[in-house]
Amino acid sequence: MKKYFTPEEANALLPAVMLDLDRLQTISRRLEVKFAQLQALKAHVRKYGAPEGEDPFFSIECEMEMMQLEADAGFRSLQLKGAQLKDLDTGLVDFPAIIDGAEVLLCWKQGEERIEYYHGMDDGFIGRKRLSPE
Repeated sequence: MKKYFTPEEANALLPAVMLDLDRLQTISRRLEVKFAQLQALKAHVRKYGAPEGEDPFFSIECEMEMMQLEADAGFRSLQLKGAQLKDLDTGLVDFPAIIDGAEVLLCWKQGEERIEYYHGMDDGFIGRKRLSPE
């Protein structure tokens, strides 16, 4: 059964969502660095060859696999909370809700203190509307 949030419930969840989001963004940056290192190493090996009997990529690939497992756990953590990560880089997270009888998404962007916006299921971020004051 799908979970729907009131604005108060979603706001109460924000501290935990922020932690997950921060972790995911950190992992994403670390993965980008490791990927660049792997690409540079591959270019080096293509040009100069690999040391005999050694897999020069093994260590970096293992680190990247561990980071991917961490990222998967972070995504699952958000999903289990009922939050929907829409954009990792900008920190855009939605929470399903019912407003005036319609299914909508409460919309929060990293840097905002609380959830103050929502949009229709197909409207996206540019269709955000301000929540009515309670």
